[in-house]
Order: sequence, then C-alpha cells, then structure tokens
Amino acid sequence: MMRAVILAGGEGRRLRPYTTVLPKPLMPVGDRPILERVISQLREAGVDRVTMAVGYLAPLLQAYFGDGSRFGLPIDYSLEQVPLGTAGPLSLIDPPAEDFLVMNGDLLTDLDFGDLVAAHRASGATATLAVFQKEVQISLGIVEVDETNAIVGYTEKPTLSYAVSSGIYCFSPDILEMIPADARLDLPDLVKALVLEGRKVQAYPFEGMWLDIGRPEDYEEAQSVFAE
Repeated sequence: MMRAVILAGGEGRRLRPYTTVLPKPLMPVGDRPILERVISQLREAGVDRVTMAVGYLAPLLQAYFGDGSRFGLPIDYSLEQVPLGTAGPLSLIDPPAEDFLVMNGDLLTDLDFGDLVAAHRASGATATLAVFQKEVQISLGIVEVDETNAIVGYTEKPTLSYAVSSGIYCFSPDILEMIPADARLDLPDLVKALVLEGRKVQAYPFEGMWLDIGRPEDYEEAQSVFAE
C-alpha cells in the first residue's frame, strides 16, 4: 500500500494572471491539467490513495477530481482555512499508518515514485528528498579577488550546477510529530529542523525530466515537450 499527499493549495503567484481564476495544478499541459498527469503517474506507480491538501480555489479542484473514481484512484481532501505553508497542511490529514509520499501538484517528471519509496524504506530515514541536478546560468561576469583586492580570475556568464530539492518527498509517519497544528510551516524549515534534531534525512538523486510548471520558463518548456 502507498499513499500520496499532493500539495495543491498555493496561489501560483508566478503564473498570474492565469492563476487568479484557475488553481495552478489545473493549468493545462498539452490537453490535460498537470495534476491529472501526476495522478496517472502515481496510480501506475502503485499509489492506492491520494489526499489533496487544498486551500486556494479549492472548490475548482474538488469539482474536477471528485472522489477520484474517474481517474481510477481514491481521492480525498484536506482543506486549510488559512494558508499554512507547504508543511503545515500535513497537520490536517488523518495520520498515515505507513511511509507516504508528499509532493507539489505542479510537477512534470519521469521520477520512479516506487523506487523512491523503496529507497526510503531501505535507508531507515525519517525523510527522503528526491534531488535533481539543476544547471543555473549566471548572466554576469564573475570576478575572483584575493585578500588584497587583486583580480585573480574572471569567468564570463558561467553555468553552475546545484543539487536542488525537486518538491517530492517520502516521509515516515512519525514526521507528523514535528508539525504543529494550525501553524504555518514550510517544508525547507521542517527538513532543517529534522537535521538539527539528528534525524536521518536522505537524498534520492535522480536524472531525467523535472519541470516545475509554477516557474513560467518551465511551464513554457513543458508545453513544448508535449507539442513535440
């Protein structure tokens, strides 16, 4: 058995004005909303229950996905009355009995969700973060100076590579002990708190496709991928 919690309550400010009338997870990629594609992937990976953490424009999401029967996967909802960040909504769900997935509802990826969960369970970690290597183009000349302010190096518009959080997590049930009720908390702060407490937090590196359609440039790229 595998449960997934999808974070779908954000306002999608970076995609305005479209998200003033449409929740970000309902933004179309090709001929379907991005979240419908995510749910199809989760079903194929063996997920047997989805909980959507909703808030902003929640009735539109609930009307589109209903109880999940149309998509072959039971779907229920956790409604936040005030914005609780990205981790805070987990305090509202009924506690999972087993390790569970948490992910943003606006990701386009070919990550193997089943393998992520298997790696998490094998490691014995409290939390496992799917980590993607992202290249970032710096559009400026980078100058290196020594302690006397002499220039010792110059790199024009370098491309840097970083291991970034993909917004996909696998958590053990005891993670909920770290999340206060009715208080705002974001996932980066939760992860940092786990590290400070000495809990085991693992990375799951993956390659392939990962696009965050909340970023306008990634949304445009996603449309190009499906157009091809």
